[in-house]
Amino acid sequence: MKKIRSIKYFRRSIVILSVLITLISVFGMACDADSRVQDYAPILYFEGEESCYPINAEFHIQNSYLYNGESTTPISTSPTESSIATYSTEIYEGMYLDNQLGTISDYNQIISTAKSWENSNGNAVYYYSFDDATTGEQVIQYWMFYAFNKGELNQHEGDWEMVQIIFSGDEPSMVGYSQHHSGQKATWSQVEKEGTHIKVYVARGSHANYLRSYSGKLGIASDFVGANGKILESENYQLLDLESEGFLSFIGRWGEVAEDESGAIESSLLGQAGPEGPMYRENGAMWDGVSWGSSLLPANDTIFMVEWFFYNFLLIFALIAVAIIGIMAFKIYRRHKKYGLGPRIVSMFYINGFNLHSIGNILCFVGIIVAFVGLFYPWYTVSYSATGAGVTDTFESSKMLDLLSFDGINGLQLTVPGTSGPVPMGSFVIPFSALIAIGIIFMIISTIGLPLSKKLGAKYIFRGIRLIIPFILIVVLIIILGSVIPSMAGGGETSSYIRDIIEPLTSSPLGGESSTSIVESDLTALINLRWGVGMGAWMLFISGIIMIVAGILEFSSKTQFFATKVPLPGKIPPRMPVQQRPPPQQQYQQPPPPVQPPPPSKPVEPKKKKKTKDEPKTIFCPECGSKIEANSKFCDNCGKKVD
Repeated sequence: MKKIRSIKYFRRSIVILSVLITLISVFGMACDADSRVQDYAPILYFEGEESCYPINAEFHIQNSYLYNGESTTPISTSPTESSIATYSTEIYEGMYLDNQLGTISDYNQIISTAKSWENSNGNAVYYYSFDDATTGEQVIQYWMFYAFNKGELNQHEGDWEMVQIIFSGDEPSMVGYSQHHSGQKATWSQVEKEGTHIKVYVARGSHANYLRSYSGKLGIASDFVGANGKILESENYQLLDLESEGFLSFIGRWGEVAEDESGAIESSLLGQAGPEGPMYRENGAMWDGVSWGSSLLPANDTIFMVEWFFYNFLLIFALIAVAIIGIMAFKIYRRHKKYGLGPRIVSMFYINGFNLHSIGNILCFVGIIVAFVGLFYPWYTVSYSATGAGVTDTFESSKMLDLLSFDGINGLQLTVPGTSGPVPMGSFVIPFSALIAIGIIFMIISTIGLPLSKKLGAKYIFRGIRLIIPFILIVVLIIILGSVIPSMAGGGETSSYIRDIIEPLTSSPLGGESSTSIVESDLTALINLRWGVGMGAWMLFISGIIMIVAGILEFSSKTQFFATKVPLPGKIPPRMPVQQRPPPQQQYQQPPPPVQPPPPSKPVEPKKKKKTKDEPKTIFCPECGSKIEANSKFCDNCGKKVD
C-alpha cells in the first residue's frame, strides 16, 4: 500500500515539476521577448519643421465622431475603444473616425491640441511581437500613431506608420521601414544603430520612415528628411503592447474619408482619406510581417550615395561654383600678366562695324537673352480632358487640365484631377534654371581678356551645344515614359486603353493631340490628350542654335581684338583700316615693328688732313703758275727763279 502511495506521490511530483518547468520557460521567454522589445526599440529622428509626433491613439478616438460612410449623420459622437472594437468585419469597412477638431484643409487645431496632449501624456510607441508560423522567425513591429499627416504628397487625418525587425534565432537579420504604401527593407548591417537600437529618420509631415537622414528626395514622394529636429529615444516614450489595445480590431479608417462614394474614391486617390488601422494596413499585408518585409525594395549602397548627392545638391553645387570661379580668376590673372586684358576687358564687347566678329558677338548677346527668357516658361506639358456618361465629377472636365508639367524652376510636377481642380501629387525639383544661368555666366566670365576670336568662337559653340542638350533629353524622356507606362499597366482592357492613349504621344513627342473612346458596361467616355514641348524648351533650343552660329562666325573671322603685351607669333593682328592693311599674303602674320628714322643731326664736316713734317711742300711758279718740283729753284716752264 505504501508502495502504491509512493508511486502516486512520485507521479504527482513529476507532473507538478513539469508544469513548473513549462511555466518558468514560458515566463522566461516572455521576459526575453519583453527585454528584446525594449533593447531594440527605435530611435526616431525628426526633421526640424515637423509638427506632429507619435502619441497614444486614444487622442484621436476621444476627439472624433464615428461615421458609416453612407450618411452625414454620425453613428456615435463619443466613440470609445470598446465600442469601435465591435466593428471588425468586412461589412464595416466604410466606417471612419472623423476628428472634429479640424479637416484636411483646416488642421491647425488638430495639431495644436495634439501638442497639448503630448505635453500632458507624453509620447507613445506601440509594439507587436510574434513568431512567423512559416519561417519560425521572430518579428517585432513598432507602430507609431500621428494625429495628422501633413505631407508634401498628401494630407489626411490620422497616420499609422511602422518599422519592424526580423530575428533569425537570437540575432536580428532584416528590417523593414514603412514608406507611404510600400517601404524599404535592409539587412541588419545596413542599418544605422546606436547599440542595438535602430535609427529611424522620419519624413516631415508624411512620417514615412527612412534608413538615412538624407533619403526621401528620389521618387515621386519628394519627402523632406533630416536629423535636425526632435529625437525620441526609447526612454523618451512609452512602449505599449498593441495586442492589449481594444481599438486594434476596428476595421474602419482613422480619419475623415468623404460623404459619398465618388468623394471617397477621390479622397483615396489623392491621399486625403484616413488610413486603416495596423491590422488592416495594405489589406493586412503589413500585419503579416515577414511576407510584407520580403516584398519591399531592398536598400542599396549606391542608391544611398545618389540620395546623399541630391540631398546636398545645392551645397555641392555652390562649392563647385566657387571652385570654378577661383580657377577662372586665376587663369584671368595669368592672362592679364602675360597678354593684358585689352581695352574692353570682356571680348564679347568688341563690336566695331559690320564684320564677322562683330556680328558674332551681337548674335551671342541675342542668344543669351533668349535663353534667360526660356528659363521662366514651361519646357513640356501633358494635358487632358474627359467627358461622357459615367465619368464622375472627380475626373470630368471639358477644359484641358495639366497632368504633367516640367520647367526649369519647379522641375517635374505631377498632378491628378479633383473636384476642386488639379491637385499636386509630387515633384522632382532640381534648379535646372539655376544650372543653365550659372553656366552662361561662367561663359561670360571666361571671355575676359581673350585676344583671339577663334577661342571666343569655341566657347560660343560649346555653350550652344549645352543649351540644346536639355531639349533633347526632354524628348527622349517622353519617349521612354510612353514606352514604359503601358507595360506597367499589365494586361487586360485597362492596359489596352492606356496604350491607345499613350502611343500617339510616343510616336510624336514634340507635340500633338489625340482622342480615345472608352466604352464599358456603365461608362462611355471620351479622353482628349494634348502634349508638346513648351515655349521654354523651344527658346533654349533656338538660343543654342544662335550661339553655335555666333561661334562659327567668330571662328571664321580670324581676328585679334587687341595688341597683347607679348606678341602672338603666327596669330591674327589687330584689325586696321582697309588702307593700312598689309597685303593678303601677310594678313595672318604679326606685323613687324615700324622702322623709326634716325634723329636729325648736324652735317659732319670733312676732317682736314694733317700735314706731317716729313711730307714735302708743293709749290707753284709765281710767273706762269706751273707746278714746281720739290727742292727745285727754277721753273721748268718759264725758267724764272723761285725763292
